[in-house]
Amino acid sequence: NNREARERPVPVARAPTRFPAVSHETEFELPGPVEKIFPLFTPEGETHWAPGWRYEPVTAPEEMKEDFVFVTRDHDHAAAQAIWIVKQYNPETHRVQYYKIEPGEKIGLVTVQCTGRGDASIVRVGYRYTALSAQGAEFVHGFTAAAFEAFMAEWQRLLHTYLERGGRA
Repeated sequence: NNREARERPVPVARAPTRFPAVSHETEFELPGPVEKIFPLFTPEGETHWAPGWRYEPVTAPEEMKEDFVFVTRDHDHAAAQAIWIVKQYNPETHRVQYYKIEPGEKIGLVTVQCTGRGDASIVRVGYRYTALSAQGAEFVHGFTAAAFEAFMAEWQRLLHTYLERGGRA
């Protein structure tokens, strides 16, 4: 009957659930020319100074360029697996950006910009995470400025140790 059809409530579309995001940025100085420092922030370069960093190329050829895809397992920020996509890679301006996708949990945007300053390099690092789930939201809420500072302090310690050893792990 048409009257019953008109009186039935019409389902209302629900707004999608919004999950939190967090962004942090810092900069620090490393000894060495930018041409030597910048490559340390590529997937291959990180294998030299970051213990446990292993990446598996997904796309061929296995060269660093925009849209290069690789995965990591059990590395930083408690990710079981992360899919990384090079968003921007510019060795001339010493800038690289990665999307870091942790399925069902969070998406990150990691930016590294290196600038030469005499015999040293200034490294600016930015992390932006957006949660994809309640688990990701828990991570985002815990990724405070203090947590980011501790994370970056560990990067600096590892990088300085690597460079003090003459670029040997």
